[in-house]
Amino acid sequence: MTTTTRPVREPGRRDRPPTSDRPDRGGHSPRPGAGSAVAPGGRLKATLFHHRAGRRVLPLAVAALVLIPLAFAFPGSGGWPAALSVDLSGPLGRAGDWIVDNRDGHPLFLYFFGHVSNAVVVSVRAVYVVLLAAGWTGVTALAGLVALRLAGVRLALTCVAAFAACGLLGMWVPTMQTLALMVVAVAVSVVVGALLGLAAGLSSRADRLLRPVLDTMQVLPAFAYLLPMVLVFGIGVPAAVLATVVYAAPPMARLTALGLRGADAGVLEASASLGATGRQRLLTARIPLARGQLLLGVNQAIMMALSMAVIASVIGAGGLGDRVYQALASVDVGAALAAGIPIVLLAVVLDRTADAAGRRLGTAPVPHEEQPLLRRVFAGWYGRLLTVLTAVAAAVVGHMAGTTLWPGSWTVPIAEPVNRAVAWMTDHLYSGVPVVGGTADWAARFTGWILDPLRAGLEAAPWWALLLLTGVIGVLVGTWRTALTAVLALAAIGVLGVWEPSLDTLSQVLAAVAVTLVLGFAIAVGAARSPRAQRLLRPVLDVCQTMPQFVYLIPVVALFGVGRAPAAAAAVVYALPAVVRITTQGLLDVNPAAVESARSLGATGAQQLRQVRLPLARPALLLAVNQAVVLVLAVVIIGGLVGGGALGYDVVLGLAQGDLATGLVAGAAIVCLGLMLDRVTQPAKEA
Repeated sequence: MTTTTRPVREPGRRDRPPTSDRPDRGGHSPRPGAGSAVAPGGRLKATLFHHRAGRRVLPLAVAALVLIPLAFAFPGSGGWPAALSVDLSGPLGRAGDWIVDNRDGHPLFLYFFGHVSNAVVVSVRAVYVVLLAAGWTGVTALAGLVALRLAGVRLALTCVAAFAACGLLGMWVPTMQTLALMVVAVAVSVVVGALLGLAAGLSSRADRLLRPVLDTMQVLPAFAYLLPMVLVFGIGVPAAVLATVVYAAPPMARLTALGLRGADAGVLEASASLGATGRQRLLTARIPLARGQLLLGVNQAIMMALSMAVIASVIGAGGLGDRVYQALASVDVGAALAAGIPIVLLAVVLDRTADAAGRRLGTAPVPHEEQPLLRRVFAGWYGRLLTVLTAVAAAVVGHMAGTTLWPGSWTVPIAEPVNRAVAWMTDHLYSGVPVVGGTADWAARFTGWILDPLRAGLEAAPWWALLLLTGVIGVLVGTWRTALTAVLALAAIGVLGVWEPSLDTLSQVLAAVAVTLVLGFAIAVGAARSPRAQRLLRPVLDVCQTMPQFVYLIPVVALFGVGRAPAAAAAVVYALPAVVRITTQGLLDVNPAAVESARSLGATGAQQLRQVRLPLARPALLLAVNQAVVLVLAVVIIGGLVGGGALGYDVVLGLAQGDLATGLVAGAAIVCLGLMLDRVTQPAKEA
């Protein structure tokens, strides 16, 4: 008797149908495989639509089918076809003329823009009058006491030393002018940014609508929107304040929306289960949970507003920015440094104070008996009252002594020694240095060996080939949507009729980004290996990040002359700190267990870096590349003031001549260029 043995079925496992008849997990019919007869067309279709490589190649094939016929229809070696361009000078010129003709009599200007302008002027003047009335003694005392209450003696001494340094440099009155303008601009930026962020954080539709607007506000160079502000509000404080608001509000809006969207879902669910209304959940749960992001947004608004202090001086902001701009016009490095140092000190003081306030709000209060004596004296509601009374008393003492303004005999002029040092460097480093050559030789070689060939190569390449190459890079780093956005942004530059200037700017950006990344990654690797190097680099990076962009141009011009190389050098110096910070932090955040495992297997330091740290820090490295592109683009545009040419020159020319068409078209091209570079350097989360 023969017995048949049935296979034992695993518990909980059902008998499955044959593989050839079973659908896949997505419910689709089985893919063609061995033993199945599938037509060649079906196999090709399955490869294109189901395989990852096919999904990447398909958009490129479609783009090639569209671009190649256009290339034959509009032949040309490199330039964008004139038939595909749109001339916007006529409509924009008529719009500018209408604004100028109706600025004094149209109801829109009389009853809306006029009231906005008056409100800004009154607010700035009121803050400035209060600062002057308090005098240097009252302002310094108030800053020190507020820092003492928030963080302790060290920050208090830092604040007092910073304001004293502003006075010693002979910049007390310009510092108060800049501080008054910054107080109003930051307050308006925080309010506007918080409202926009509130809308984007609570509504997905509002988030989708606001995202391109905020992208444009951040990428558009400041010079491009200074011109519309001047046309509407004229030269003066209102245009400067509102231009600063446009520049500083987007970070506040983005971080507010991020904080509201990132609130703990469990807390929100618990609040809803207790019967809280939508407004109550917002006030008692969402906003408290987003406190850290909100404070970071305030901090970023302060930094962005201070970085606009110099640029806004072009349209009559006054203060420290005006001193820097005048020094740039006369290539006076000493005067520029004397005005730039107070801007850096203001940025450091406001940054440290806002950071201390954020840490204090986010932690439990220290018991009264454990606080230092001075903190205990100025703690609580009576501490706030004592702070105000002490500052008022210091101001009264200053008035009685007749020293409301910083005494002129207490100033330390640094312009003359700095200019002598710059003159020595120019005489001994500009040319004639043995073996390595002078800085002028470096600039000439950088221009002749890198910038000129790169620009010539981009301009000689067929326009359709550049579009196709952009699409290829976009697909490789992201999705087909990434590629489509990048290609459309680059095509929009040609449609605007500024193809060649844009390629010139692109060549400068690519060269400066390459130098920035090489230097930044090398410095970051050294800093990540040495805590002492990190401590030494931190103050240097702080100064480089907060120094106004114009200040970089002056010593660079003195050392390298005028041209595209100085603009690229200034961009490298400006973007380098961000690359070093992001890369260093990414290398330090690598999982220590992975590094220790590699070390235990006998890997050398170089092998650990190449095979463990750098691969695991890939997101931070990609972010560093993206930030390098954005920051380099910002300064290369300003380089139009020192012979950088290209789009930067067009933007500055449009502002100087009041030509709305030239300035806005070049500004729009810069936005498109920045959007394209952003998309091809920041991979999508879902590739």
